[in-house]
This record gives sequence, structure tokens and C-alpha cells, in this order.
Amino acid sequence: MQAPLLAVHGVGKRFPGVIALQDVHLVLGHGEVLALIGENGAGKSTLMKILAGVLRPDHGEVRLDGVRCDFAGPADAIAHGIALIHQELNLCDNLTVAGALFLGSELRVGPFLRERAMHAAAVEVLGRVGLAVAPATLVGSLAPGQKQLLEIARALRLRARVLIMDEPTSSLTQQETDRLFAVVGELSRQGVGVIHISHRLGEVAQVAHRVIALRDGKNAGELPREAIDHDRMVALMVGRQLRAATRHTHAPGEVVLRVRALRTAAFPDAPVSFAVARREIVGIAGLLGAGRSEILRALVGADPRLAGTVEVAGNVVPGGDPAASARLGLVLVPEDRKLQGLVLGMNVRENLSLPMLRTRGVFVDGAWERELAIRSIRDLGIVTPGSEQAVAMLSGGNQQKVVLGKWLACAPQVLLLDEPTRGVDVGARGQLYERLAALAEQGLAVVFVSSDLEEVLSLADRVLVVHEGRIAGELGRDTLGEQAVMALATGKGVA
Repeated sequence: MQAPLLAVHGVGKRFPGVIALQDVHLVLGHGEVLALIGENGAGKSTLMKILAGVLRPDHGEVRLDGVRCDFAGPADAIAHGIALIHQELNLCDNLTVAGALFLGSELRVGPFLRERAMHAAAVEVLGRVGLAVAPATLVGSLAPGQKQLLEIARALRLRARVLIMDEPTSSLTQQETDRLFAVVGELSRQGVGVIHISHRLGEVAQVAHRVIALRDGKNAGELPREAIDHDRMVALMVGRQLRAATRHTHAPGEVVLRVRALRTAAFPDAPVSFAVARREIVGIAGLLGAGRSEILRALVGADPRLAGTVEVAGNVVPGGDPAASARLGLVLVPEDRKLQGLVLGMNVRENLSLPMLRTRGVFVDGAWERELAIRSIRDLGIVTPGSEQAVAMLSGGNQQKVVLGKWLACAPQVLLLDEPTRGVDVGARGQLYERLAALAEQGLAVVFVSSDLEEVLSLADRVLVVHEGRIAGELGRDTLGEQAVMALATGKGVA
């Protein structure tokens, strides 16, 4: 009888103050697409890092084709045919696309790189994932979604026998997601085993042959293909009945954010104008690369404004000065939390207080800082052993809550969020929706960018749809629907 492609037996892992995994078991067959689900902090990413040689287990074993493997590091795991696509982007921005694809395994003739051969091979593998960029393009110039596709292409080039995808579609459009799943299906038919980690349970039901759930670092159960549905997966993940999020309708107050003829560096010939009122939640939708994130970043001054004005409660917000924007009540929860939202070398308490430090003389007011941290952890449901925990040790979703918490501590008038639930589990996502609705009821204006159409439709009071840097149309609750959004996003609709 053929041994499974991959088997995990009794694996455990502990970090300071946290038991990440306890006696976890997992089996992956040849050509199987196995979905691994669980709430933030359930241990999914830790387990995958063990399989990829990034971490070593405290106990237990990993077997490939029945043979025990003790990986000395990621290179050892790759040599055995295990490739991990990280949830957080792991690329060198100063390399070209071809250089990133071949990093560590460059084609050479003596000491010289075979650049023409690498570029030709890059074109082939980029085509498999539908990434239409030149091999000589700098990685740093790519959008986050394009970088995610590049990560996937790099794993495919390694001819992995086991492909681990940790939230691979979090920055992808629906078209790119469909292309990725087509590639996954092709790899499955070739005998490659795929472990797919995702909080998007609709995708799991679409792509998975089997589901395994982790809860609190332990196995919580599994579902065969015929038993996979949303409610069963949620029950395994959370071990409790989730309360359905209430759809809030907000009566807007006076206009608090007014944008006139804003021009960004990404789309200099596309002026953007709109207004947002207090007690209103406005979604910004559009395809990847349409200029959604660039609008938010230009509003707070993180990116330059070529022209236009931004006002908060009648006060002009200067360009190029995010600190001044924050003082005037305009803040941004960015898309890339690790690069732009957190200082990973600091703990939870320090990150939460960073934008608005209070001091006593030359020293930080420790009592105020601790009180702020305790309140933020409680109100946002941040899962952490305590406020002194290194923020780098938290799961992606809990890191996102820390980023949100630090800006809410500034008592903003306008809260901008770029992909606010990226990497956030189904339970925490509902909590975040309720939190944003409550903030709107309290008089805050909320503007968010999301690639998740279901999220846009369920959360927004109205939606601005961006196409090639311009606002192609606006949809209210009475006209808001998936087809209407996509028609505008592709330039075919007229609002």
C-alpha cells in the first residue's frame, strides 16, 4: 500500500508564553488538495512553517513518502520538494522579477548569469499564473497582488511535490483567483499535493478535496469532500455558534471628508473627487491595479499628491505629511501591516501607543500606555498572552487588530482602511464589522478598500467603484450588487 505523500504525527511547538501546537496530526495524499482552516492563532501558519523547514518542532515527526524528515532549514525542505507561499510577502524589492524567481538557484556559465535563459524561463512560469509583467521589472514596482502571484510562480518553478499556500488569494482579484485555482487543479492532476490555508470559506469549498480544522493548536476535526459546507467548517473552526452580523444602515450626518480633484502619481490624468459624511461607511471597489490603494495613501500624505485638496471638518490636510493628517483626524490602516503598519521589534503595548505617545518629562507615561494597551486588547479581542508580547509573534489577524487599535487610540474623525480583513478569520471578521458599524454610529466616517465583493456588499452604505484611477460610478444600497460593481470596475457600466 502506497504511503501518503506527506504525514505529520504528534507535532508540537511552544513559544514564550504560547503553546502554538499540541499533538497535531495531518495526512496529505498524492494529488490531493487539502484545506487547512482555523481561527487566527489556531496554529496553521506555525504548522506550515514547520513543514517548510522555517521552524523545528519541539516533538513529533514529519514524513515524506513514509520516510522521516528532519529539515535543517528552508533550503532542505525545498530540496525535498516542499515549497511554502507565505501569507506575508517575502520578496526582495531590489531584484528583478526574473532575479526573484531564480534567487538561490540562478542559471550560470562559470561566474556569469545566463540572464537570457532565466528571462525565457520566467516568461513561461509567469504565464502559468497570469502575471503579465516583463522579467526585467523591479519587484519593488509591483503591486501587492502582483507580488503574491510572483510568490506563487516562484514556488511553481521549484517543481514542488508539496505546495503550501498560506492565504494565497488575499490580494488577488476574482479573475486572478480563478487562474490560480486552475493552476492548482493542473498540479493536482500531476500528483502534486497542495495544502491550501484560507479564511475565505467559499474558496475552500470550491477547491478542496478534504478539510482539516485546527482550534487552539489542536486538531478539531475534518470533513470529506461531500461534507464540506460553510456551516460545518465554521463549527469546526470556532467550536461555537457564530452570531450573524447585523446589517446596519447609517443615517449620514454632516460631511467630514471632502476630496476635490485629487491626482495621484499612479494615475496623474485621473482626478478624483468625493465626499464622506459622519456616521457613513463608504466602500471603494475596483480591480487590482485600478488605483484604489493609491487614493487612500494620497489622502493621508503617504504618497505624493500631484494636485487637488483634501479637507477634514473644513481643515485642509497638507500633502506629504501623515503626522499632520493624523493630528487633523485622518488616519489609514494600511494594506501591508508588517511593512507599513507595525514595528515588529516592539511589543503589543509599544505598537498600540506609538502614534500618540504621552510623556512625563523625557519618559513615556508607562501607566497611560499600559491602560491603553489593556483597553485595546479587550475592545478589539486581540488574542495575546499580554501587552508585553512581541507583536511579531502574533497571528496575522491579531497583528491587524493591533494596527487598527493604534489608530483608533488617536480618536480619528475619518478612518481609512485598506483591505481591513486580509488574513482575518471568519469569527474575527464579524467582530470587526460590528466594531466598524459601532464606530460609524458614534459619528466616525469610515472609508475602506476591499477586494472581497461580499465584504463590500455587506458592509458599505454606498460604494465608489474605481476604474483606471477614476471613480467610474457610485452605487447606493438600492443599486448595489455584484454585477453592478463589476460592470463599473471593468469600464462597461454607467452609474
